[in-house]
Amino acid sequence: MRKSTFLKLAGLAALTFTTSAAVAGTLDDVKKKGFVQCGTNTGLPGFAAPNDKGEWSGFDVDYCRAVASAIFGDKTKAKFTPLNAKERFTALQSGEIDILIRNTTWTISRDTSLGLEFAGVNYYDGQGFMVNSKKLPDIKSALQLSGASICVQAGTTTEMNMADYFKANKMEYNPVVFEKIEEANAAYDSGRCDAYTTDQSSLYGVRLSLSNPDDHMVLPEIISKEPFGVVVRQGDAQWADVARWVHNALLNAEESGITQANVEEMKKSDSPEIKRLLGTEAETKIGVDLGLENDWVVKIIKNVGNYGEIFERNIGTGSPLKIARGINALWTKGGLQYGIPIR
Repeated sequence: MRKSTFLKLAGLAALTFTTSAAVAGTLDDVKKKGFVQCGTNTGLPGFAAPNDKGEWSGFDVDYCRAVASAIFGDKTKAKFTPLNAKERFTALQSGEIDILIRNTTWTISRDTSLGLEFAGVNYYDGQGFMVNSKKLPDIKSALQLSGASICVQAGTTTEMNMADYFKANKMEYNPVVFEKIEEANAAYDSGRCDAYTTDQSSLYGVRLSLSNPDDHMVLPEIISKEPFGVVVRQGDAQWADVARWVHNALLNAEESGITQANVEEMKKSDSPEIKRLLGTEAETKIGVDLGLENDWVVKIIKNVGNYGEIFERNIGTGSPLKIARGINALWTKGGLQYGIPIR
């Protein structure tokens, strides 16, 4: 009996090891194939959207290019797989993509039951509502939406948040659910729904795609916490480290004042912190320990800039979305973004 039990346990341990080994080595695989495959949105202005030539741009897209830059020194070594909300996790779990950077909320169930690992929060968001203020001029608050039909995308935390919010406020509503964001956008634009709900940042992007953007108003209420994360598979610590430290490098570079324009000059800095960050510290092994070269951060900043530059050109006040930094400002400026020390 004891021998049988031992053999069963040994077999289980071997299976566990084999499963873990199967997902290990993503960095080596990426280097071998010569590019990183990024899962991203099917088309969300400001975050991830292709133009008429199939060229991708956006906040999440630049994050993918930052990862490619850290590995190859070449931002064009990032390829993009557009995924809807239902497809995204399966694509990552199956190995179809190497990394998921697609306005994906970090929750405990996703972190534990789906075999995923979140490498950091690259955008703090919250769920909101949008209405056509020309058709519903009296609606100024989400608390006035009792009885409304509301467009929502399936397979998201948005559905659950909305149900909780209306139940807590003793209001009725009629969810109109769509699998694809394009379908939800079209339905709302055609007047099929009284309101649209999703992450507030997405509402600003959706509004730009509507027939008459100025007719629509994003309501002030934020009804949830939606920390968007950079996501990889569990079981590959090295690849998770690459994703995690690319994110932290972008934040630390902004805090240190290192930009695309001055990164070469900043390599001459006498600051120990900047020298460590840019790989100019004597006998440094920080980059090598990550499986990269010691100037990995220099490559990132030269190609895509720091966190603030990525934010501003894609979704910030200098972009069509005109989203204020708000809680996504650096901690030194009253926000929540805080780069873990690179030392």
